[in-house]
Amino acid sequence: MKSDLVATLRAALQGEMAPSSDYDLNPDVVLPEGRKLRPAGVLVPIEVTETGARLWLTKRSSALQHHPGQVAFPGGKQEEGDADIVAAALREAHEEIGLAPGMVEVMGTLPPHETVTSFHVTPVIGVISEPFSPVPEAGEVEEVFSVPLDHVLELGRFRVESRRWRGTRRHYFAVPYGPYYIWGATARMLRAMAEAVRLQHDADR
Repeated sequence: MKSDLVATLRAALQGEMAPSSDYDLNPDVVLPEGRKLRPAGVLVPIEVTETGARLWLTKRSSALQHHPGQVAFPGGKQEEGDADIVAAALREAHEEIGLAPGMVEVMGTLPPHETVTSFHVTPVIGVISEPFSPVPEAGEVEEVFSVPLDHVLELGRFRVESRRWRGTRRHYFAVPYGPYYIWGATARMLRAMAEAVRLQHDADR
């Protein structure tokens, strides 16, 4: 049985939402005109369990050159052989955490998110249709873990933090859970999802 929260999220994905970016909290950043963004897809995999809906995330290997040790959605850039961005997200999730595409019911997508690394990332929201035991991709994924879906859909759990990056102070969202520090682009995309769910809750009242 699907949780009420998943049903609300499904309805929220039908509404209008604005795109997001790593620059949302840094309005003073001037983006170059004519910049080229590479399309990428990430899967937001939700599993409904006896104790409630949970979201699966990865912790990237600390040996990677880009974003080592960071919490992320499974996903990556769209390849020539991918039919579309949804196919790219499903393929990457299969490779990174062993989640077969046939086990995922795609509910919809969030608007694209622009990253500081020049990716145009589309979050694909999917519900896992059967019990799932993750298999981390050796060398790229250090850990696969899950968090309660309601934790990352509660706007009050998000906070704004900052650090120096390339000589300037940069602000970003964070939504920590236990030992896991969820921040940056992952947290911003989760916040977009939480904002959509809040709007849907208000509309249903």
